Amino acid sequence: MASNNSNTSGQSQSNSQRVDAEPSVSESSVSEPANSESSSSVANKLAGYRQQIDNVDAELVALLAKRQGITKQVGDLKRLHSMPIYVPEREATLIYERRKQAEALGVSGDLIEDVLRRAMRDSYYSQHANYARVNDKISKVVVVGGGGALGKVIVGLFSSSEYQVTVVEKDTWDNRSELMQDADLVIIAVPINQTLHVINNLPELPDNCVLADVTSIKTEPVQAMLNKHKGPVVGLHPMFGPDAPGMIKQVVVVCDGRRPENYAWLIEQMQVWGAQIYATQAQTHDKAMAFIQVMRHFNTFVYGQHLQQEDPDLTQLIAFSSPIYRLELAMVGRLFAQAPSLYADIIFNNQSNVELLERFHERFGQALQLVKSQNKAGFIECFKEVELWFGDYAKQCLIDSKQMLLKADDGQLLRKIDKLNSPK
Repeated sequence: MASNNSNTSGQSQSNSQRVDAEPSVSESSVSEPANSESSSSVANKLAGYRQQIDNVDAELVALLAKRQGITKQVGDLKRLHSMPIYVPEREATLIYERRKQAEALGVSGDLIEDVLRRAMRDSYYSQHANYARVNDKISKVVVVGGGGALGKVIVGLFSSSEYQVTVVEKDTWDNRSELMQDADLVIIAVPINQTLHVINNLPELPDNCVLADVTSIKTEPVQAMLNKHKGPVVGLHPMFGPDAPGMIKQVVVVCDGRRPENYAWLIEQMQVWGAQIYATQAQTHDKAMAFIQVMRHFNTFVYGQHLQQEDPDLTQLIAFSSPIYRLELAMVGRLFAQAPSLYADIIFNNQSNVELLERFHERFGQALQLVKSQNKAGFIECFKEVELWFGDYAKQCLIDSKQMLLKADDGQLLRKIDKLNSPK
């Protein structure tokens, strides 16, 4: 009996030792190598690093605030001496030098350029609410259509330079003779389909009054102004929409009409506001606009209409799209968020636009025939011909578009599809 008990006890002890020596599966799965840090130690180190990052970020904010204060002083000095806000050469040199410095320190030049460009853009608009006034002899500026979208931008710019601005709208049009009396500058800022009518019904203006328009076509308005007014005439086309906060870095096309020496101050004033001036003839401008505006707007309209009639799930299109397609889709959506009459006026303005669009339609059909006939070789040949025509510009577009898409994705732009499903 004793012997049996002893054996049983020994066997039990042996089994117990065996169990204790072999950890359970769950214990094995959470065991760590002997040289690994505990989770609490890792968390503490991570918290320390994050605090260092927070401290550096706080220093960056303080430095940007200091930079902003200096740029305000620069703006005040430029205003005092009627100097342009935007100086391309200075900006290019600054970016070049800081990129070189960053790369020498192992920091991405693109990162530094992004930060600086964003800081400069903010300083341009936030620190220069008041601009220099180029011509103190100008006592009265009249903006016809100054209550419209683009008209408000123009009125705001002249007001920021402390010019006296009078706005003429529909409700004051009958008093136009009185309102335009003694005007030094009259700007026509009405929709395209009203421009010629407004010009032809202007009152007699002072001989030295500058008459200008800001429509997106130039040949007919400039000629109408020359016929109506015997004084200085200039056609202007601000190449930006009414959602732009001003003229900084924006192109303004200038088409001479008559006596440019009398409106030279206006050109200089726009340069002080930051505009980049491009002088050309009215006919040359309108020919270019047929490609820049008419073709693009019409093509976008047809694409949007095609989507609407095919009726795919817009939320899915956005969710499944690559960044470049989301950007293209955003440009289509942008068009249909604006006034249809604006785009109708641009597209329907000139019969030569129809001829251009017909040629585009013909080439679309030719390209479609390549696909229908499975002529890949023909497609590739045409592709290479277009590539040759674009030349190095195509390669530069590839580089620039990559940067643009990265910036858009940084803010999750063009991805915010949840709003499409929100209650109306």
